[in-house]
Amino acid sequence: MRVNNTVPNVKFKCRTLGEWVEKDTNDFFKGKRVILFSLPGAFTPTCSEHQLPDYEKNYNNFLNKGIDEVYCISVNDAFVMNAWGKDLGIEKVKLIPDGSGKFTRGMGMLVEKDDKGFGYRSWRYAAIINDGVVEKLYEEPGFKDNCTTDPFEVSNAENVLQNL
Repeated sequence: MRVNNTVPNVKFKCRTLGEWVEKDTNDFFKGKRVILFSLPGAFTPTCSEHQLPDYEKNYNNFLNKGIDEVYCISVNDAFVMNAWGKDLGIEKVKLIPDGSGKFTRGMGMLVEKDDKGFGYRSWRYAAIINDGVVEKLYEEPGFKDNCTTDPFEVSNAENVLQNL
């Protein structure tokens, strides 16, 4: 995925108020300028201690810079994403479950993390998406399968906010 590319058109299996709700790409991106950030997995240290909480903390700052919504996506199912959001007290950032990894694969960000026992997961990145088109991309360096490091330098909330 690169700047000026359209995000993949997929369906997401979400859980709302105990019920299955199917949403598609348009539900999240059509007619909106959003921040989408992706991470390897719910309940993992960097994601839980820094990445998601920092986006939550800066949510209103993003809105003040012309962002309509902030989304976190991960190759985790709806049950895991909902439990993680509840565990961290997330109220503003919307969590998108990409359980099958179809969106992440379409973004070109699916990597193997077998060395950690994760299977396929997302590479860490953030993007400004305007009406379904990637306006700006903050991809962590070193993209590859089974990367021995976990870079978290350019996709963090502070960097994205500074560069809006």
